[in-house]
Amino acid sequence: MWIGQPDDLPGWLGEVSTQTAKQLRGEVIQQVVPKPGWSVNPSQIEHLSWNPRAWLYHNFLTDEECDHLVAMARDKLEHSTVVDNDSGQGVSSEVRTSSGMFVLRAQDAVVAGIEDKIAAWTFLPVENGEALQILRYQHGQKYDPHHDFFSDKVNIQRGGHRIATVLMYLNTVGKGGETVFPTATPHPRQKDGTWSECAQKGLAVKPRKGDALLFFSLHPDASTDPSSLHGACPVEKGEKWSAPKWIHVADFDGPKVVPGQCADLDGRCPGWAATGECTKNPGYMVGSTGHCRKSCRVC
Repeated sequence: MWIGQPDDLPGWLGEVSTQTAKQLRGEVIQQVVPKPGWSVNPSQIEHLSWNPRAWLYHNFLTDEECDHLVAMARDKLEHSTVVDNDSGQGVSSEVRTSSGMFVLRAQDAVVAGIEDKIAAWTFLPVENGEALQILRYQHGQKYDPHHDFFSDKVNIQRGGHRIATVLMYLNTVGKGGETVFPTATPHPRQKDGTWSECAQKGLAVKPRKGDALLFFSLHPDASTDPSSLHGACPVEKGEKWSAPKWIHVADFDGPKVVPGQCADLDGRCPGWAATGECTKNPGYMVGSTGHCRKSCRVC
């Protein structure tokens, strides 16, 4: 499976460098291809939008995988928090009224398999992802529109900005609970009486067991995408279980990126700089959380 061209940019599809095509194939496939037994099925993937860039993968998870995640979380839920823009810490807010918990990366074989599937679909390495979160929304609970990229300087120190989100639906909701992008262009599909009022404006996705929504919070040039504004509509019938996976530009557990520091965070930075990546890919190489600021001579 070939996932890119030899001149793909570092910091994009799995930090691809300017290696030979043969080297590139070997390295990247080892990073993102899951264990034998599962492969991406393009016929199940529905393109939803270019602003933001969003796709829906039907039947991404099996019923057994969905039920396993719900069972892991059911007796461990705590009130969900939001990120404070000043401190970068999680705080309680009426903006988000769900409950949830986190599972460790590769906590068991099922979780590890799901993370491998996410990496294969998105072409983003497993190590760039945060721990999987499992959420429950009961009747009336919601999450007001927000962005997944950060506005504080604390959280971007771990792996940089969130580049993408994979939101997996673990059950089918009776009504409500849609994921809505209020400023995005609506999908051509007609919205009938089965959609909640909250979902009538903009692009909306119904929570259906096993489906997974992929959307990007950054543009290809690594700038933040305002159109990725999204929220979770209030649940009107039943309850909603979902599992978001937030994926960063770089290794989430790697060296912290301190804004403004004069250092290289990757040993390949001198080579990338020599081939002009400082100007071709400034978001990753040079920005305030750039990985190659020293080699690009911006400090």
